[in-house]
Amino acid sequence: MNIKNILAHTDHTLLKQTATWSDIMTLCDEAVAFGCASVCIPPTFVKMAKAYVEDKMKVCTVIGFPNGYHTSDVKAFEASEAVKDGADEIDMVIDLGMVKMGNYEAVLKDIQTVKEGCHGRLLKVIIETCLLTDDEKIKLCKVVTESGADYIKTSTGFSKAGATFSDIELFSKNIGKNVKIKAAGGISTLEDAEKFLSIGADRLGSSRIVCLAREAGYND
Repeated sequence: MNIKNILAHTDHTLLKQTATWSDIMTLCDEAVAFGCASVCIPPTFVKMAKAYVEDKMKVCTVIGFPNGYHTSDVKAFEASEAVKDGADEIDMVIDLGMVKMGNYEAVLKDIQTVKEGCHGRLLKVIIETCLLTDDEKIKLCKVVTESGADYIKTSTGFSKAGATFSDIELFSKNIGKNVKIKAAGGISTLEDAEKFLSIGADRLGSSRIVCLAREAGYND
């Protein structure tokens, strides 16, 4: 198993409501030491975290999180403020009510509006797979592809389930060639992390992988 490769594709994540600046600093230190892809943190800590890590680590934050039913303009403002504070990557949540209504045009417009607010920063689109049918997931692969977003992401980690192998395989068959895949939520072993990458994921969102790597004897 190539633990270094797993870590290099991991967004080291802390999104608990009770997270403190001390917790975020520890997260940043771990991400730098273990060679993670980014830290994924609440928007309130982005400015401090960017000043803390400087150019040693990418800073990712969440927009419209975790429910996705903010208006598009509010999400775009959130994204723009996060970028102003130093965010390198944005993970947004779509409006699932629009999906259930079959209004995919509204979902597309929502993503495109947020993309404008990202000012060229990387955009990942969370579709919360555990609340969707396979047909809805396939349609959203097409919407995310059309939107120009950089990634489609499985989950917030705040709903009833997270990433599954079957969802990554479905994404891989239906997403456009310029869109990458992020598996997030409930990744509990290094073996699972490795499998997610092997079947099509390019990023992993996890609060556990660094701890698992340390337990496996990987030297930071």
